[in-house]
Amino acid sequence: MKKNCKRIKEFCAENFEHIPQAINAGASRIELCDNLAEGGTTPSYGVIKQTLMYTKEKKVPTMVMIRPRGGNFEYDEAEAAIMKADVEICKALHVEGIVFGCLKDGWLDEKLIKELLNQAENLLVTFHMAFDELSVENQSKAIDWLVDHGVERILTHGGSAQNTIIENIPHLKELISYADGRIIILPGAGIRSDNVDQVFEQLNLSEAHGTRTVSF
Repeated sequence: MKKNCKRIKEFCAENFEHIPQAINAGASRIELCDNLAEGGTTPSYGVIKQTLMYTKEKKVPTMVMIRPRGGNFEYDEAEAAIMKADVEICKALHVEGIVFGCLKDGWLDEKLIKELLNQAENLLVTFHMAFDELSVENQSKAIDWLVDHGVERILTHGGSAQNTIIENIPHLKELISYADGRIIILPGAGIRSDNVDQVFEQLNLSEAHGTRTVSF
């Protein structure tokens, strides 16, 4: 099957405020969240609804963050129930996809991820930067597991948050090679409008993520 060569600049939006400007500047997909100071949490019903009214008119797909709080990515039963309820809201509002990541004892929280995937039904799913908390060995195993369970893409910085995205390109290349087209590796964090083309070219990818992937 021929790959779509269109470059997708995913704009990570904190609420609705800058979405119109981002789309006008060339953002071709939105990741919608709240509380970026904590790495992004689930936005409110009203924010999701208003955003979708705009993005669907513009034919720009929207992925909604499912994360009940900042901090680590290990969730208890109450937090899992919140996440499932938020997935139901996203389905009712007809979002294109959701973004989440769940860990347990240094590995994927397989039980909760399966539950959320079942809840998501036909929504596209991105596993977010919780992936970067895994050991390098477990990252390869996680790619296999997420592929087997139908996850669409993995959002990753490719290494330590202390490194620039350019410094992490060697490991990103390893992840992309291992994934071998079975799942999309979506680089993010530190990708800006002035280096996004370099990231595309060095990684031979067609998708990139960040709060500054477009300039406005």
